[in-house]
Amino acid sequence: MLELRRREFLTLLAGAAAAWPLVARAQQGERKRRIGVLMNLTANDPEALRRMRAFEQGLQQLGWTEGGNVGIHTRWGAGSADRFRTYAIELVALKPDVVLAAAGATMPSLLQATRTVPIVFVLVPDPVGAGFVEGLARPGGNATGFTNFEYGLSGKWLELLKEIAPRVTRAAVLRDSSEPAGIGQWGAIQSMAPSLGVEVGLIGVRDADEIERGIAAFARGSNGGLIVTGSAPAAVNREMIIALAARHRLPAVYPNRYFASDGGLISYGPDAIDPFRRAAGYVDRILKGEKPADLPVQAPTKYELVINLKTAKALGLDMPPSVLARADEVIE
Repeated sequence: MLELRRREFLTLLAGAAAAWPLVARAQQGERKRRIGVLMNLTANDPEALRRMRAFEQGLQQLGWTEGGNVGIHTRWGAGSADRFRTYAIELVALKPDVVLAAAGATMPSLLQATRTVPIVFVLVPDPVGAGFVEGLARPGGNATGFTNFEYGLSGKWLELLKEIAPRVTRAAVLRDSSEPAGIGQWGAIQSMAPSLGVEVGLIGVRDADEIERGIAAFARGSNGGLIVTGSAPAAVNREMIIALAARHRLPAVYPNRYFASDGGLISYGPDAIDPFRRAAGYVDRILKGEKPADLPVQAPTKYELVINLKTAKALGLDMPPSVLARADEVIE
């Protein structure tokens, strides 16, 4: 009887010992994962909130729930290079499993802070030229993600401006001179200008004062129009830019739909919400063990032409039927 009990005890002990690794692995599998997010806009910007909502919804569809099996730590850069640097260091110090980088302006700071933490970027126009990845098919380093346009698109903004306002012979280009994408966009517009008979010049977007002074000075001349290139400072200050364009009666072309929905005349560019939803898929794959180096950089799948007819009427512009026919959305 004593020997039987001893054998039962040893059997139970052996079974428990065999189960311990399984329990340990289960506990490891249930570890709460950590995602860092560096946004280029402000925390109260409706567009930024839409982007974050799309990202979180994408994660939820893949089984990742904020406050459940994943924690999302967000920093809001508000278009400031100083904030990007500060917050990149903060996020890396949290030892995240992966970081979502919203727009190209955030990438230099993140890559300076880490070359090991996986990064998924969105809204980056030329990640190879900027040195963020080695190639589109094989990124090679710790970053991959989603581009928003090729620089050739910028020339189309000037074409569009001339088409909707044929009288325009001068165009001021609002761009961020500190960002490589700003240089690329400016180059594409410059190359297109002679064939359209338009003289182009630059207005910096470093801060609100620079924007206001630049537009006011430009508006003193005649037959002018504006092209707003894609940048974090322009996005952060978009309400002011749109108001200045209206005050000085300047037709303006913008890079994203949310400019037109906020009162801008016309926008042409990629859907800025969809990449955040698609980025959730890459974050999911990285959390499950894949490497950014092996995930190809992806291009936009949809471009949108949006016209604000109310603004056109206020400027006294008759929108050409050819432009209206191409529009994805017309805001009355």
